[in-house]
Amino acid sequence: MNQMWQTDFTYFKIIGWGWYYLSTVLDDYSRYIIHWELCSTMKTTDVKRSVEAAPEKTDITPNNRPRLISDNCSCYISNELGVYLDEKHIKHVREKSNHPQKQGKIERYHRSMKNVVKLENYYSPKELKDRLAEFVEYYNHYRYHESINNVTPADVFFGRDQQLLKQRAKIKTKTMKLRRKNQVVSILN
Repeated sequence: MNQMWQTDFTYFKIIGWGWYYLSTVLDDYSRYIIHWELCSTMKTTDVKRSVEAAPEKTDITPNNRPRLISDNCSCYISNELGVYLDEKHIKHVREKSNHPQKQGKIERYHRSMKNVVKLENYYSPKELKDRLAEFVEYYNHYRYHESINNVTPADVFFGRDQQLLKQRAKIKTKTMKLRRKNQVVSILN
């Protein structure tokens, strides 16, 4: 955890307001959404603000910064962002052109989120922010992910996953023993 983060923008149209851009920072290992914010632009200053806010929500130290993976959008390749990330001791890795698999986790998150959030129309940025906050809460704390052993991103991010998996294994063993016992009893009757 906190060794590699993915960041990306996606967009929404708000009726009467125009386009707004969702900036997201996701922990690559756990898939936990560390930080997100709705922006009226998609500029380097928006990226810097998102990257600045993310460490405040984690236990990383200035000497232990994660690598940051992004695509090659103009806001991610700017000299201004490069200087900023160097000052923060964050190594920036940009995906190769036409190779979106490197950012597959954040792209998949955006698709899952949009499949739910875009079912409604939004008439103000506040409405959209409220709905995004609900979805991030659901995604981080309630949605089980098959690719991380059917636990939530929060379970992995906060180190609860192994204990949960041990509990599940105990329950499974107990259940299987009970099934075998009931099966033997039903055969004998």
